[in-house]
Amino acid sequence: MEIVPQIHQVDGVNGNAYVLIRNGLVVIDTGIPGSGKKILAYIRDILHREPREITTVIITHYHIDHAGGVRELKKAAPALKTAIHEADAGYVSGQIPLPRHPGLRGLLLRGFTTLKPATFTPDIILKEGDRIDSLTCIHLPGHTPGSIGLLDEASKTLFAGDTIRSDGTSLSEGPAGFTMDLPRSRQSIRRIASLEFDTLLVGHGKPLRPDAAAKVREFAGTLPVLK
Repeated sequence: MEIVPQIHQVDGVNGNAYVLIRNGLVVIDTGIPGSGKKILAYIRDILHREPREITTVIITHYHIDHAGGVRELKKAAPALKTAIHEADAGYVSGQIPLPRHPGLRGLLLRGFTTLKPATFTPDIILKEGDRIDSLTCIHLPGHTPGSIGLLDEASKTLFAGDTIRSDGTSLSEGPAGFTMDLPRSRQSIRRIASLEFDTLLVGHGKPLRPDAAAKVREFAGTLPVLK
């Protein structure tokens, strides 16, 4: 569905994926392995565009429910470039072992990992403040070391990955069981609160709008300060 003009959300990929219409098509996050097919179907059937028009795939962090569809998209559009923050690049390339998460969530994550390898070699290594396809990279460490947000100033839209969640009305923190550094994640939420945007698009949940930045500032004020 179209959230704001030229920005679409693809449903049913177990982690929100977004397609932006630029000079070509830009995909932000790709769901779990197998979700690439749904993204490609949306591009063909809803946007009436060709997969080869995908120019860039940007991953907000290395978790498999965000990076799992990259290889399917790359197969359909071999010329596309993949991008991820430098602190998470080693995880998706396989150079850094994936951390073990405890409990049921960890078991589920390991199960997803065995479905199909999600590793790939990023083409573009992002840093704080980099510009990519008219988006500004905002480093939001905590959930993972290289978690990022992407700010589209033209539409006043922020893509926040899993640093923060929205049910369309209220906000919550990203999943604690998968967050590597909770104090830093809360600092990153406060960083989001310092930005100006009208629409918040998250890795899991529903769009928050209008006046999303004001709502994030209110939520950030309720977070405890961990030392």
